[in-house]
Amino acid sequence: MSTVLLVHAKGGPPLGHVLSRTAARAEVHLLALSALPPAVAGAARRLCASVVTPADAHRSDLVSLIVKRAEAVGADAVLTFSEYAVVAVAEACEALGLPGAGGASALARDKRLMRRTWQEHGLPQPEFRAVATEADLRDAAADLPCPLLLKAAWSAGSTAHQIIRSPHEVSGAWRRSREVMAESAQLGFAELHVAEAQGDFVVERIVTGSVADWFDEPGWGDYVSVEGVVADGTFHPVCLSGRMPTVEPFTERAGITPALLSPDAQDRVVALAREAVDALGLRDCGTHTEIKLGADGRMWLIETAARFGGAMTVPQIEEVFGLDLVGMLVDHLLGRPVEWPEQALTPAQAHGAAGSLVVLAVDGRGQAWQDRRVWDFPAVSAVVPLSRGSELSVVAESSLADGSVVPVYDPAAGANTMAALCLLSATDARTVLRDFETLIDALPRVLPAVRPSAVQPEEVSV
Repeated sequence: MSTVLLVHAKGGPPLGHVLSRTAARAEVHLLALSALPPAVAGAARRLCASVVTPADAHRSDLVSLIVKRAEAVGADAVLTFSEYAVVAVAEACEALGLPGAGGASALARDKRLMRRTWQEHGLPQPEFRAVATEADLRDAAADLPCPLLLKAAWSAGSTAHQIIRSPHEVSGAWRRSREVMAESAQLGFAELHVAEAQGDFVVERIVTGSVADWFDEPGWGDYVSVEGVVADGTFHPVCLSGRMPTVEPFTERAGITPALLSPDAQDRVVALAREAVDALGLRDCGTHTEIKLGADGRMWLIETAARFGGAMTVPQIEEVFGLDLVGMLVDHLLGRPVEWPEQALTPAQAHGAAGSLVVLAVDGRGQAWQDRRVWDFPAVSAVVPLSRGSELSVVAESSLADGSVVPVYDPAAGANTMAALCLLSATDARTVLRDFETLIDALPRVLPAVRPSAVQPEEVSV
């Protein structure tokens, strides 16, 4: 039986989903760089031949750590689904002579390198500047027209995003973004391999999207993602995921499979995604490419990752299109034949629809809830009216326990202040969108109010 070393860190698809699909294809050895979610710790022990959690002292050379563990278990493939471990695993695979994302993996991780590469290839993207100091940011704000978006070059989940509306806001934005990156590192949401990565930033012009030019009904966000895979250097698009509008500054609220674009629009989006992935020179990995949709057919590349989309993107694709992307990638890395889709699957080929919703303490208009609430999924599922045939569940490993106080939404911290992740299955994508709108409006009403004594002082400033 083939052997796989799975490197786990925070982020990515739910570990429970990944483990079960990987274990169905090979013997799995788990190298846990982050603590296992309590909801899947038992399953990990059952499904894995070994589970190793190295001490922090042994992580100074992460690539060597991965290589040694892979050699110890006789791994035929090494993979990760976490953004924060992508580069280390790719470099380890290079050292081991195993298939992986390849030496160009950092181009799909460091937003500065990514944007420079796309600039060299003449691909459409927001105008940008790399910044390493507050002085760099001041120079960029003087050179580029506001509003601008400051991003951490190695972040994920919209962490440390700051909108700069005038040069006067530079100092505050710089200070807050650096604070959030330091806080995220303490929570385990930070690059694991590249030293001092939390000090690297990029600032870019904010481009204006247009939902009406791409979707037949309101409620959709002005960007989509193209889910795919690179196998032996060839990009295979799988499908498109739609979005709800982001919460300011640009925190993602929900992803919906499939995205309801016309065939012509989908073809144009996929063509741009192919150019973006090809420019990065990836070899063997999942891909997730986000594209902003503008008026008159304009598009801008947001970013590409050398891994599958996070949250419930992968389980949604399996439910809607019947493709086990995790298992298919494992098979490919082990040298087994895999039939990837000949072209991106369309809404006409979907069997129902599915979406994942990040629960944030923000209403449908983007305004913070007026009072504090306690997360209680049974109360939500019992009271919120959904469409006929819709089924709502909670992803336990990605959610607070019932009875936990919902964090105050912090725009700079992004998804770090989420309370839960919910999965909705429905008859079609429009129904998922409408049910999510209903759910978002209902949450601050149906969740139990917090007793003042239950809120600790530090919780208020999450």
